[in-house]
Amino acid sequence: MPAVVVLGAQWGDEGKGKATDQLGDRTDYVVKFNGGNNAGHTVVIEGEKYALHLLPSGILSPGVVPVIGNGVVIDLEVLFSEVDALEARGVDTSRLLVSSAAHVIAPYHRTLDKVTERFLGKRRIGTTGRGIGPAYADKINRVGVRIQDLFDENILRQKVEGALDQKNHLLLKVYNRRAITVDETVEDLLRFAERLRPHVADTPLVLNAALDERRTVVFEAGQATMLDVDHGTYPFVTSSSATAGGACTGSGVGPTRIDRVVGVAKAYTTRVGEGPYPTELSDADGEWLRQTGGEFGTTTGRPRRTGWYDAVVARYASRINGLTDLVVTKLDVLTGRDRIPVAVAYDVDGRRVDEMPDDQSDFHHATPVYELLDGWTEDISGARDFDDLPKAAQRYLLELEAMSGTRISSVGVGPGREATVIRHELL
Repeated sequence: MPAVVVLGAQWGDEGKGKATDQLGDRTDYVVKFNGGNNAGHTVVIEGEKYALHLLPSGILSPGVVPVIGNGVVIDLEVLFSEVDALEARGVDTSRLLVSSAAHVIAPYHRTLDKVTERFLGKRRIGTTGRGIGPAYADKINRVGVRIQDLFDENILRQKVEGALDQKNHLLLKVYNRRAITVDETVEDLLRFAERLRPHVADTPLVLNAALDERRTVVFEAGQATMLDVDHGTYPFVTSSSATAGGACTGSGVGPTRIDRVVGVAKAYTTRVGEGPYPTELSDADGEWLRQTGGEFGTTTGRPRRTGWYDAVVARYASRINGLTDLVVTKLDVLTGRDRIPVAVAYDVDGRRVDEMPDDQSDFHHATPVYELLDGWTEDISGARDFDDLPKAAQRYLLELEAMSGTRISSVGVGPGREATVIRHELL
């Protein structure tokens, strides 16, 4: 299986980094194809925790070529801060490739992100304030700055002038902020150019050539299905395509080359930011999940909203992405519960709805219809085979599998790389 997409099947933070990392010793390339440093992957190797934001998880696997695709927006200061931090810990980052067509997050993007969110007040989206949305907006408006522009100062200056011509009017007249000068922006971006140059490549050409040679390529999504700009809980979404289709547009690899699509879901659900979330718990159970699961953002440190597993969301993710496999993470967090609720449907104004409502208002007003499954008390962190799990944990997984419409191939029973139960090999 040379081409595998790994993506989030919920609202993000499902453990995609660990899922990708598990494929590392059988993988040649790992490609980040969307998003920016507004989300993070946490990988634990031999007790060492690595928090990644822009870099693909493959950066931690010797011999793997990590690739930042054209669908990513890049904050260069964050990128090289992350590179420096890994190099200081003995991680080799020299293999990193960056698409020449990827867009750059400029200082004015971060400024606009923060002031716009404050201006929205109660209608805020819940962004991280890192400039992701404004950078993607410039990309769609065709006034964006790309990586390749950093190597021609005249072109870079022209593009920055074009972008700031409108933005400074907004900053001055709407948000009462100072104007940003072209010179300071160009100077800020150019300081990274020479360090970046050795990593820049025509990554679609590289990846297609690798697939021609039967190399294994893993496409790693940022964010998740329910945050996808088209298929998520709009407008409370990210600004990019976090679903399987985004792997193609964000990397320059055609859909006929994808062999397997792996969705990652927690054994419960979490969400960061604003927006509807039917199974959210605002009680002691929700706080228990947050504390037991360590549910605080990798990038922001914000406490995550928590809730029980939502099989309606899982079925939706399976359909939208064409999932072939499901990886369930953090099963160990549920240890100690006598009974575990799972949302099997929604109640919308007295109607039972078994599939994701097409109308956002219906989804906003949906309340979960729960089925209670038996819990377990045994420590499962040492389980490595399905039969090692308590019978109740096995039944819980088999029920999730049936409800979700996709086979469960791997189960996380702890934070470490080795704390995994394998039912079906992903490669």
